[in-house]
Amino acid sequence: MTGAAEWPDGGQLELRSSPAADWDAHTVDLPGGHVYQSLAWAAHRRASGWQPRYAVWPGGRAALVLLRPWPFIGGFSAYIPRGPNPIGAPTEAADRLSLLVAALRDSGVDVVATDPEVPADSDYARRTRAMGFHQIEEIQPSRHRIALPLAGSDEDAAFERIAKSTRQRIRRAEKDGIAVVRHDGRVGPDGVGEGFAVPNEPAATALDRFYDLLLETGERLNFSFGPRASFLAWWEAAHVAGHLVYLEARSPESDPLAGLVLYRHGERLSTVHSGDHATARTDHPGALHLLRWRAIQLAIREGRDEMDLGGADVAGARREPREGEPMWGLYQHKLSFGGHWLELAGAHELVIRPRRYRAGRLVAKLARVVGRGRRDGRG
Repeated sequence: MTGAAEWPDGGQLELRSSPAADWDAHTVDLPGGHVYQSLAWAAHRRASGWQPRYAVWPGGRAALVLLRPWPFIGGFSAYIPRGPNPIGAPTEAADRLSLLVAALRDSGVDVVATDPEVPADSDYARRTRAMGFHQIEEIQPSRHRIALPLAGSDEDAAFERIAKSTRQRIRRAEKDGIAVVRHDGRVGPDGVGEGFAVPNEPAATALDRFYDLLLETGERLNFSFGPRASFLAWWEAAHVAGHLVYLEARSPESDPLAGLVLYRHGERLSTVHSGDHATARTDHPGALHLLRWRAIQLAIREGRDEMDLGGADVAGARREPREGEPMWGLYQHKLSFGGHWLELAGAHELVIRPRRYRAGRLVAKLARVVGRGRRDGRG
């Protein structure tokens, strides 16, 4: 593997240990790109034991691959987070994946997982399955998403597509003096834009408070989150890199009401996490509605083609929510902004060496059990 920084114009795929300096331009910022292909995400995952590899195809296409070594027996599992980018003709995109799988096999990888955000009925998804990939449970929280197309739209047109009751809540929130604070590593205090308030505290402080808000929201909707330290470390790194925007709704008394974390990548802004206080739904019922509208305005002002409103499916129900289910209200809330349900192919896995894969999973599980026992003082 090489650490060369030049993008190849011809020849074979290269699987590198070091990235090129303009890595994010080839993986995050171009159409179909994703924040989980960024240098910031690679550094974050390296801190928890993953080994980043940087795949570069002839012509400059690129993908981040994360390797996890099996304890004791050698070999690796590999994950291509939200990649590789499926942009281009389905045949070309599938061929790129095939070359990458071959390179990973030669590097000792026993199993490859991949979850690019491609439509479930796409030719790329069909070709991937023909290569031997099979469906697995999602690695990320949602499989599908609610998409709001914005290409060619201005703010007035986008607002008119919103359901009347939602528009009324947005206007009421504005009239009541709810402020939307914009924490954005790409702009200074003078650049937050109309409709946004300038932060009066570090983004790290606001994001730490948002984590508590997520815990409260998760209790209501029956989902949980990982350790605080890991979430905050990633959010802060992504914010500094300009990949993450945090919007916080505050009451006229400056009390936090709701929060929205967005990723900035490719041709869209993506909703990653949202949450609000239960009391805010009674005292300021339009707070979260206003946050989502401000996110849409930001996407339009940045020339994005889509506002990704995030998912509403959960483990065990990878489909549109049904009335009476916990996610039904969130789903209807997102649809009210003019979005539509987009079925995605989801996470798939290719087992290259079945015997070592089974052995690797077993020893990895044993290592985790032993590690927990030592931390608890039993070993």
